[in-house]
Amino acid sequence: MTETAKLPIIDLASPDRISTANSIRQACVDYGFFYLVNHGVEGQLLSKVLEESKKFFSLPLNEKMKLSRKHHRGYTPLYSENHVPLSRSKGDSKEGFYVGPVEGDMAQTNLNQWPSQEIFPTWRLTMECYHKKLMSAGKKIICLIALALNLDEDYFEKVGALDTPNGFLRLLHYPGELGCFNEEIYGASEHSDYGMITLLASDGVPGLQVCKEKFNQPRLWEDVPHIKGAFIVNIGDMMERWTNCLFRSTLHRVMPTGQERYSLAFFMDPNPDCVVECLESCCSSSCPARFPPIRSGAYLEERFKLSYGE
Repeated sequence: MTETAKLPIIDLASPDRISTANSIRQACVDYGFFYLVNHGVEGQLLSKVLEESKKFFSLPLNEKMKLSRKHHRGYTPLYSENHVPLSRSKGDSKEGFYVGPVEGDMAQTNLNQWPSQEIFPTWRLTMECYHKKLMSAGKKIICLIALALNLDEDYFEKVGALDTPNGFLRLLHYPGELGCFNEEIYGASEHSDYGMITLLASDGVPGLQVCKEKFNQPRLWEDVPHIKGAFIVNIGDMMERWTNCLFRSTLHRVMPTGQERYSLAFFMDPNPDCVVECLESCCSSSCPARFPPIRSGAYLEERFKLSYGE
């Protein structure tokens, strides 16, 4: 029987920022995951986004494919993604829809694809509103992470990470029963996220699991229970690189439960030109930098190509 992960709960509205930063540090060292409450996103908006997401995924496949993924925006069909290419799985049993940045550089915002306004009159407005709210919450978390790393809270602003950061919202739909015998079936195969942080909301259907010790075999997976109104936040590979592996970018997966599942993942990544290199507070002569400096945009592009078999 799978154990249950005991993730800490972080209150984004707490006036004691130092205590909150210390709690985030502990969470990121121990698990790389935590719950986030009082994040400023109204329950009504969250319900509306899930509702609009369900409407889109209920369209016939040929209609959804008219908005197929270009410039990392738009629709991704079932089995288009596989994080474990050598497995017996034909791909992840999920479909998704990416919404890229909605503010800032017009050249970037104009790359977004949107369903027909005639069919979904409030779809775009809802997604843009949610995207902006998540970006605001994400920036607050990044400031607290800076404090947690014994840096000035505006550190990531000063190095350009938050100078028009790349925020990508991904709507996800996991169908119910799928698959056949002799095949590994995953809603989302085991992976770590690529960027700085991810904020996840769902409709409450279970399935998310984490593995704290990714280098151990056999791997021990723990269920992550749903807490109504809370986001699940996790550290991505880029933040793990920045912190010289002090903060964990934890393996996670979604297992099928026989129930349909809808979730909303918001990936907060640095400005593509931001150089990610080991933080001074995370390395020393006895603990030198493990990774060379790398430009954020180049790193993410390479990871996406591998994920989609391009």
